[in-house]
Amino acid sequence: MNYKIASLKKLQEEGKNIHRLPFSIRILLENVLRNHDGFAITDEHLDTLINWKAEGTDKDIPFKPARVLMQDFTGVPAVVDITSIRAEVVRKGGDGSKINPAIPVDLVIDHSVQVDFFGTDYAYQKNVELEYERNAERYQLLKWAQQGLTNLTVVPPGMGICHQVNLEYLAKGVVERDGWAFPDTLVGTDSHTPMVNGIGVLGWGVGGIEAEAAMLGQPIYFTCPQVVGLKLQGEIPQGCTATDMVLTITKLLRDTGVVGKFVEVFGDGLNKLTVTDRATISNMSPEFGCTVTYFPIDDQTLDYMDRTNRSKEQIELVKDYCQENMLWRTGKEEIEYSRIVELDLNTLEPTVSGPKRPQDKILVKNLDKAFTSILEKDFSRSYIPFDNRREHAWLNEGGSGTQYTPQEHSNVNTTVEIEPKNGLRSVKIKLKNGEYRLSDGSIVIAAITSCTNTSNPTVMVGAGLVAKKAVERGLRTRSWVKTSLAPGSKVVTRYLDRSGLSTDLEALRFHTVGYGCTSCIGNSGPLPPHIAEAVDSSEMVVASVLSGNRNFEARVHSQVKMNFLMSPMLVVAYALVGRVDVNLLEDPLSHDPNGEPVYLKDIWPSQEEINQTIREAMRKEDFKEVYDVIFDGEEEWKKLLAPQGKEYTWDDASTYIREVPFFQDISVDPLNPQDIYSARVLLFLGDSVTTDHISPAGSFNEHSAAGEYLLSKGVQKKDFNSYGSRRGNHEVMMRGTFANVRIKNKITDREGGFSTYFPTEETLTVFDTAMKYKSSNTPLIVLAGKDYGSGSSRDWAAKGPSLLGIKAVIAESFERIHRSNLVGMGILPLEFPEGESAESLGLSGKEEFTITGIRENLTPFKKIKVSALKENGEKVEFNAKARLDSEIDVEYFKHGGILQYVLRGHLKKGH
Repeated sequence: MNYKIASLKKLQEEGKNIHRLPFSIRILLENVLRNHDGFAITDEHLDTLINWKAEGTDKDIPFKPARVLMQDFTGVPAVVDITSIRAEVVRKGGDGSKINPAIPVDLVIDHSVQVDFFGTDYAYQKNVELEYERNAERYQLLKWAQQGLTNLTVVPPGMGICHQVNLEYLAKGVVERDGWAFPDTLVGTDSHTPMVNGIGVLGWGVGGIEAEAAMLGQPIYFTCPQVVGLKLQGEIPQGCTATDMVLTITKLLRDTGVVGKFVEVFGDGLNKLTVTDRATISNMSPEFGCTVTYFPIDDQTLDYMDRTNRSKEQIELVKDYCQENMLWRTGKEEIEYSRIVELDLNTLEPTVSGPKRPQDKILVKNLDKAFTSILEKDFSRSYIPFDNRREHAWLNEGGSGTQYTPQEHSNVNTTVEIEPKNGLRSVKIKLKNGEYRLSDGSIVIAAITSCTNTSNPTVMVGAGLVAKKAVERGLRTRSWVKTSLAPGSKVVTRYLDRSGLSTDLEALRFHTVGYGCTSCIGNSGPLPPHIAEAVDSSEMVVASVLSGNRNFEARVHSQVKMNFLMSPMLVVAYALVGRVDVNLLEDPLSHDPNGEPVYLKDIWPSQEEINQTIREAMRKEDFKEVYDVIFDGEEEWKKLLAPQGKEYTWDDASTYIREVPFFQDISVDPLNPQDIYSARVLLFLGDSVTTDHISPAGSFNEHSAAGEYLLSKGVQKKDFNSYGSRRGNHEVMMRGTFANVRIKNKITDREGGFSTYFPTEETLTVFDTAMKYKSSNTPLIVLAGKDYGSGSSRDWAAKGPSLLGIKAVIAESFERIHRSNLVGMGILPLEFPEGESAESLGLSGKEEFTITGIRENLTPFKKIKVSALKENGEKVEFNAKARLDSEIDVEYFKHGGILQYVLRGHLKKGH
């Protein structure tokens, strides 16, 4: 079949130096060339990309993705927003049924399963039952959207993680639409969308706000990126994994500084990496800080497409198109990069990262020393080395420190011991069937989780083989470790079952608990009551080990203060030890029933064993059988009753789904933005404040503002569910904004989601403080340090502050996605003068702020005057840079947000 194409080859023949451009820039160029309309996408945009400058430019470019990917945490509020826009169009006399996604949207329900049950063959089914019980209202909305909105597909719960489903099924490589063939591109409402870069598809994470605008036909504008070339040489050595590689790359690229840039991978080492190895790297682009980590399409790509059951016709289209249009990698390209960073894969060593950031690389051989250092530095506890302790953690005798007995459970008695000289915490737990001891460094969660690794058969089969060999040596995971396995697709279960490795993993209590994002996003579920009590009563510093991509403070579990990322194989190994304060390469994991020591090398499979198992266990028909029914769902989904029709009926009694207030009674024309007078600081924050600190996530208690709201609505504490599950209710989410238990607000001495209401010097929750200010029409601002808003692409990290009345954020620097989201909600991001900070300017956060220069002649990067009036009458004045990075940013800000901009466009068209 013949297709029209936007030909890069023709541009090359016309004398343009397309051959020097990175592949990722070529794809952006094709996108602009094909969508050029002389209005939103202009000759200037085309010239910017044809004459791409390696050193970078401030010029913005548009991007119209082929499709959008969503998960349910961000998908629910997106559907709520679109449905709310429909409602406003109807109120203004328009046809609401015309408000639909303009491009295909795939929404995968994968973020709501929690690990309530584990370590048993019934864990999966019971977790599914609880998931539907908790999320019925949300799922009814999404099931309505499946038929009520056109151009939207919904993958029901229990089918897989969105990124793995994307890699294995949704990604096409090349799209055919309306007689055109063009590169498959996307944006996703999850920051790990770049995982699909591993299969040669250009895509990245955006905030839900940007994604919704793209869904409604609006181009995404961003500054034309620099492209860092990552040159890989050699191959992964025996004893190392793709996870060791990606954690090493995370450290390397964070140190290099790639925030806001593209990374493109090349070099001879690429020939030895499978697509799943490549995807493991691309997945962690947000952890590097870059926008994408792109792997061009080559023979490896086609081989993966064949093995995952893409059609012969699709594979031929990908090959023919890419070879014809200068998007095929031969390895002989002479591409110009902004900078080249090299890594010899032969130098890799077994690696973990933690305890708080993915870039904090620690070699496995050094983890015991690193733990000691962290314990002393962060928790002021001197440490007795593991091999010099009076007893190992799993022995059931000993202890001579100060003792006290906390509340007892019916079958549990815990005795806490604090070493009198060094403050080391230790707990002896007596159960009806035995006893054991926990102390600082004990592992309480071991989770094989996250799209990063569950999409890679090498490390998943490797984990199964480690389990098999451990079982053969008579080893078992420690009693206090909460174990879980959450595959990214049902294909994983197919090959683990066929190889017999599921049985071995289950023998170590790594039973499948669900198909979705679990521990990596904080859905770890509760610790067993006696473990939870022991940790709280002794203030123990316990750890989690997980094969995930995120380990920020309080993310995995609020009671777990150290979280270490690692391969699934190492997760199994550490679960056997039950502690992190060991040198796994030299210390025995345990002793077999005959008293013989068992070392990691004794149970570590060779690469050939792994490859042979994969060859025997993985089959193409598994992908066909799993994905042929991907949209059908299981019985629970089929039985779920949902509204019908094109208009959604809002239920005022619902505590899950509420119409958002952003669009109600909107004017057809925007009002001019106003200067900000007599603003107060709601939060004064430090460096590296993540969207985990800002956006509501995880569980919450009855004493929080959100908990009190739900109680007032008759919701019992046991039915609170998580913040993520209630993203469709702005009343809950605004109360949970800045409520993270680890957030440190410098204008109050109280850690957590608290602030100071300066007129009375009261310490209140952030929400209550904001509402007091709102009652007097006092605008609010946030002061912050470097990298404000790093982490996941969370729309509520911008929506929540908007509802709290925050008008501006003044920071030293912003993470890419969050800056865009702030603009998309009408909040002004301002940067301190270069080299300056709140501290260097002598700000305490108690000042009254006046911000002028917004009302008139607002332009990209305009210098905005900020004046801070101190209590003693002294003034601090400086010029902050408006991080409105393009003309379209200015337009969005003037409209009060990107969706308001889009809605007004529809209203003016008479929709």
